[in-house]
Amino acid sequence: MHSNRYTLIYAAVLSVITAVVLAVAAEGLKPAQEANIALDKKSNILRAVRFSSEKRAELEQAYATRIQEIVVDASGNEKTGIRATAVDMKDEIGKKPEARDLPLYVYTGDGGKKYYIIPVRGVGLWGPIWGYVSLEDDFNTVYGTYFDHKGETPGLGAEISEIPFQQQFQGKKIMSDDNQFISVNVIKKSEKSAVGNEHRVDAISGGTITSRGTDAMLKNCIAPYLAYFQKVKGSNRM
Repeated sequence: MHSNRYTLIYAAVLSVITAVVLAVAAEGLKPAQEANIALDKKSNILRAVRFSSEKRAELEQAYATRIQEIVVDASGNEKTGIRATAVDMKDEIGKKPEARDLPLYVYTGDGGKKYYIIPVRGVGLWGPIWGYVSLEDDFNTVYGTYFDHKGETPGLGAEISEIPFQQQFQGKKIMSDDNQFISVNVIKKSEKSAVGNEHRVDAISGGTITSRGTDAMLKNCIAPYLAYFQKVKGSNRM
């Protein structure tokens, strides 16, 4: 029989070898993992403009040829030296709106029409919720949305990631007739509200807290872009 000393040395050596192998494997896989994370983000951005393909080549091609990344501030100025995809929304939403870096993705569709994709992030019942909202070039009409979550309850708050909930936003308006920001309100069908149907979608049945979180997320994340949208609209009139 082997001594306790031999057993301990053998176990230690085996542990070191295993740790080295795992470290090398993790380092080797890191580029592929980072590429997959980047592709997933591109896919989610494109889903907000109703791009439905899941083929890697088509996603990469569409993003490379149709998406322009910019970063703006709350005064409506474009910022240089920062990539939109490098901005961490988790950090930015913790800042006051006037201090945020605001990533924006401009999608050029068929015929040259542009859509403006805003990343959004907030808090649901059990954790963070996030997504993207695309506006048509009137900076008022929602063209599409994509939402996801970390740990919302299946069948309840998790419904924000389902197509039926997201499709409700298509064609809704974020501005009033007198050009005041209203956002799209996530409200229960039975709840009375002064906002018209063009500014509201049905909340998730049984997912009140997640619905309220989505409502707050939209208001908090879209409003800081208004100054930039006004500048673009003004320059388009010239």
